[in-house]
Amino acid sequence: MEAFQRILTFVLNQKTVIGYSFMALLTMGSERLFSLVAFKCPCSTENVVYGLVFLLAPAWVLLILGFFVNNRTWKLFTGCCGNPRTTLPRGHRGRFFYVFFQITLSSLVAPTMWLSVALLNGNFYECAMSGTNSPSLLRWICKGKPKECWEELYKVSCGKTSMTPSDNEELKLSLQAQSQILGWCLICAASFLSLLTICYARCRSKVSYLQLSFLKMYTQKEKKQLENTFLDYANRLSERNLKCFFENKRPDVFPMPAFAAWEAASELHSFNRSQQHYSSLHRVVEDGLELSPEDEETTMGLMDTSHNG
Repeated sequence: MEAFQRILTFVLNQKTVIGYSFMALLTMGSERLFSLVAFKCPCSTENVVYGLVFLLAPAWVLLILGFFVNNRTWKLFTGCCGNPRTTLPRGHRGRFFYVFFQITLSSLVAPTMWLSVALLNGNFYECAMSGTNSPSLLRWICKGKPKECWEELYKVSCGKTSMTPSDNEELKLSLQAQSQILGWCLICAASFLSLLTICYARCRSKVSYLQLSFLKMYTQKEKKQLENTFLDYANRLSERNLKCFFENKRPDVFPMPAFAAWEAASELHSFNRSQQHYSSLHRVVEDGLELSPEDEETTMGLMDTSHNG
């Protein structure tokens, strides 16, 4: 039992690494499936468009999905049009763009993996480059190759050129080598950029390493317990309402946070050395609500709207 607990603890501590590893394996499998089942280079003047679509379209879809599945995206944008002060609070407007930058970096992981794997495979790049009509690119690709390379480059992927099989294979290997070089360059650049970003964020941190570790642990625990509390209160409230509905009686008072408390707890949190609040909810609990006249007007406006409805 103790050994199992150690393994479980290790997995939980390394869940980010395990998650990225699983994402990498899933990306490799998806790319391989696309190459074998769906991808058929037309070997015509449409090679460029066809190859680039297979190379870039899945990356774009993965980027959009990355924004969709990230809960911080919806926490950042929910209510930003109706009440922008929750998203862009006074004195902390830069926090919005900092959080959005973090979300974007997280969403770029899967597209970068796709592009890296696709370039290392080389099929999409080979198809796209074989359809180019650019004189400079043709001069670079067909340098030292037979003159048929200039006229029949788009047929290379299918092996239907009038060149000898060895020349055709050499040209294909050259294009695939270029693709793999680009793939490794992308991997190195992404790794270096990730390291720089993490180092810069840690360098600009307002707290020590130990306190930052505590902050991360507190954030995880608060999120988990908040979800459990939501579930508990939703069950209790729904049970009370259903019971009163079927028994045809007035409900008892059910304690719930005020509208202003929901708004304040949903704001972007920025750590302050003078006040050790580890989340917006923590700040609301410790300091209570201090509504500005504009915030009170927003709250009253919502209440008036609900009464009129």
